Amino acid sequence: MLQIDLWKRVMIALVCAVGLLLALPNAFYTQVEQSNDAEAAIVAADETPERLEVAGQWPSFLPSGLVNLGLDLRGGAHLLAEVQVSDVYEARMTAFWPEVRIALRDVRGEVGTFRRQPSPADEIRVKLSNPDGLDTALRILRALATPVVTLTGAGANDIEVSGQGDIVTINLSDAEKVASDDRTVRQALEIVRRRIDEVGTREPTIQRQGADRILIQVPGIGSASELKDIIGTTAQLTFSPVVRQGTDANASPGVGNKLVPSLDEEGLYYTVESAPVVTGEELVDAQPSFDQNGRPAVSFRFNPAGARKFGDYTAENIGSPFAIVLDDEVVSAPVIQSHIPGGSGIITGNFSIEESTNLAVLLRAGALPAELTFLEERTIGPELGQDSIDAGKIATIVAFVAVLVFMALSYGLFGIFANIALLVNVGMIFGALSLIGGTLTLPGIAGIVLTVGMAVDANVLIFERIREELKSGRGPARSIDEGYSKALSAIVDANVTTFITAVILFVMGSGPVRGFAITLGLGILTSVFTAIFVTRLLVVIWFERRRPKTIEV
Repeated sequence: MLQIDLWKRVMIALVCAVGLLLALPNAFYTQVEQSNDAEAAIVAADETPERLEVAGQWPSFLPSGLVNLGLDLRGGAHLLAEVQVSDVYEARMTAFWPEVRIALRDVRGEVGTFRRQPSPADEIRVKLSNPDGLDTALRILRALATPVVTLTGAGANDIEVSGQGDIVTINLSDAEKVASDDRTVRQALEIVRRRIDEVGTREPTIQRQGADRILIQVPGIGSASELKDIIGTTAQLTFSPVVRQGTDANASPGVGNKLVPSLDEEGLYYTVESAPVVTGEELVDAQPSFDQNGRPAVSFRFNPAGARKFGDYTAENIGSPFAIVLDDEVVSAPVIQSHIPGGSGIITGNFSIEESTNLAVLLRAGALPAELTFLEERTIGPELGQDSIDAGKIATIVAFVAVLVFMALSYGLFGIFANIALLVNVGMIFGALSLIGGTLTLPGIAGIVLTVGMAVDANVLIFERIREELKSGRGPARSIDEGYSKALSAIVDANVTTFITAVILFVMGSGPVRGFAITLGLGILTSVFTAIFVTRLLVVIWFERRRPKTIEV
């Protein structure tokens, strides 16, 4: 009959208490956020009396998780970037040239001497001194091709080799360009994500749009220009042999070389080999540090493959200059004094502490494979965010009050029980969002408003069923018990179908759609729990104390 075991009562009360306790920090949002930031700074060995005082604003024994506010609520930066995928073609051909040179060197007796000719960025042209060896050169170079690893490029090779007269031309195939474009955008997406994560911002939105664009939204950051400084630097680091240095900005570097300016000394230019000895991709760590003179610098460490190449080159070229090139500017060009084993070193220059820290972040996160062109940038101020919050509050309060009044007028005391459960329901939604570190956006607030309306549906089904049982002549206890048991299947069916919709929206959608789906899905779970268990517990406790002969629903 109408009874609930003690252990079930304790479990229901415990779940409600935990949910409301997790939601509690959001009622003191600014205070808790400042305390959390101070705690993070203290953990990072930056302990000061002011930070200790701020960290003590919120008791350590209480939960401190907060619902993250999205860009439309908190303000922040919005960028739409286009990845210049064609930049990778030139880098690919530059890296491929040493293989071509080695392959042709092995058959020099048939092809004669060979020399690389000026060509577009996405191809290599080689002139043979013996045109009769053209077929041999084509056969040898075509053997260097590898299959394209994509479903759309199945059966195709990554390069196409053709020849006419004494010229051999090597191009990237169309299938390889398509695959390369996709890899480049994916790599840029991941590196942008790493760089933003390194800064420690909360819940950024980083997603691909179209074939070669990336949408970046970071709540809480000062401006779009600040965000561009973090992610826009390509940070391509190479360690390249120096051919010569001079002051002529128009000097011809020669085939296989490139002319790059000095970062520190204006008017000084270095001619370096285009094919580097080691690249930043082989770095495993980079940290801000100081050189032997106490000036800011960046220490680095290579992976085993990079360490071996770095060590071998320094052992074989003692006394030669060696350029550290960052984004086509020579940071420094020290002369190799001795063999450098172990694969670690230090980058010195006229850095400030902030610049050395930012450079370490960029190198640690990895180099962007291609340049980003920013097509759209917006700084969303906190005033706009506050307007959104106020509008969301008004919408939620109006919906909330309307539902509370309707339930109280329609169902009397039972409606008040449903209203108490509704208050607990909303608190549990915020508790669940805080627990999972969810982000609340305007569509998310819309999901909560919708949940407020849907949360009473289950109670309406139950109460209407109780009315029907009372009209059929059953007693109060029997009517209440039958009302809950017979309405259960309809409640479960209705909410399961809506929950499936929320899951599909979350999986297939992105950005605002996901925010709506998260709050809707969590709201369905909490509303079913409060309707089936919380309101029933309230009704049972009331019934056990009053033992009414008749009830009005």
